[in-house]
Amino acid sequence: MSVVFAGRTAARWRDVVAAATVAAVLATTVAPAAGSAAPPTPDHRSTVTVLQEGLDELHGLGVSGTQGLVRDADRVTVARSGVADLDTGAPMPVDGYFRIGSTTKTFVSVVVLQLVGEGRIRLDDPIERWLPGVVAGTGNDGRYVSVRQLLQHTSGLYDPTGDLAALRSADEFLAHRFDHYTEAQQVATAMRHAPLFAAGTGWSYSNTNYLLAGMLVERVTGHRWDTEVRSRILLPLRLTHTFYPGDQPTLPLPHANGYRQFAPGGPMVDTTVFNPTVTASAGGLVSTPTDLARFWQAVGRGQLLRPAQQTELHRTVLADGFQGIRAGIRYGLGIMWIPNRCGGSWAHVGSMPGMSTLAAVSPDGRRSTVLYLATELADPGPAVAVIQRQMTLLDDLICG
Repeated sequence: MSVVFAGRTAARWRDVVAAATVAAVLATTVAPAAGSAAPPTPDHRSTVTVLQEGLDELHGLGVSGTQGLVRDADRVTVARSGVADLDTGAPMPVDGYFRIGSTTKTFVSVVVLQLVGEGRIRLDDPIERWLPGVVAGTGNDGRYVSVRQLLQHTSGLYDPTGDLAALRSADEFLAHRFDHYTEAQQVATAMRHAPLFAAGTGWSYSNTNYLLAGMLVERVTGHRWDTEVRSRILLPLRLTHTFYPGDQPTLPLPHANGYRQFAPGGPMVDTTVFNPTVTASAGGLVSTPTDLARFWQAVGRGQLLRPAQQTELHRTVLADGFQGIRAGIRYGLGIMWIPNRCGGSWAHVGSMPGMSTLAAVSPDGRRSTVLYLATELADPGPAVAVIQRQMTLLDDLICG
């Protein structure tokens, strides 16, 4: 292996774009829809140059620190920009730990699909069969919500993230950042709200779906979801720096501090120390760029699933809430399809307070990319500019 070195969830992306009403602006920078794409424009700069310049630009847009990694077969390119600590000015680590947020969903979906391949559950099973009485009340009915609809965000179930006090303001974050949650508690919160639509008739991103998926894994296997992720994915792939911390609120060294701006014009708040049980199977894993890139290569190459389940993983529907980010984004079973100038890539985004991730792999599984940002901005202009630059950088790194 050769190495080159140069000096919240997907819903948060959607909400930032909507708040800024930038669909028209983004339309001038995104790839054309499928069927009308212009021929790919080759970029003759080296991968390390493209990566470093992109990270530097993200830092310049207000992100305190960034890490990036590209894995092309066994050749690894890494870069960093900015600082790990705004107070000390310490540099970003080369391969530091961070909370991967909703990218956790891809791990959980792979486990569920492995169980499907083993004949232990079916994608079209109603969730009521496995978790009786859990999806009920206020118009919710688990008899009509399938496992597939959970994994694809077509269940219509409400996302309880919006009800979390810790995400409303800096003061409330500091007051509630150590709160412990169970998946069942979070699902119960969601059940107090009516579904957004009848299952299977729309698309809406909801952490409830993957909290239920984690509960499903435990019901079927007798083990917690993170135990199954470890035995089925982490150990076979030797991903020794990926784990679920449970109630542990701190990160191992090395890591960058995460910073969140809770309101436009507000200060940057250090959100590094945080209890991740609030998202659990919907977003609680910790990893590094090296581990995450290897995982995505394995996903892209079909190493983790049988052919039939790999096909199901890639059955997509239009991700309605993400069209303002890029026209043509689709969602499979715990995985996104993002179109680009060379076709597209399989990917997922994720965020936890003060940390965001974009991980992707080329369709052939050869080239994977991980981008990690240690800041979440609330000012609409800079926040949208950061999303735009991440997307164009992803295109450049995946297309080569």
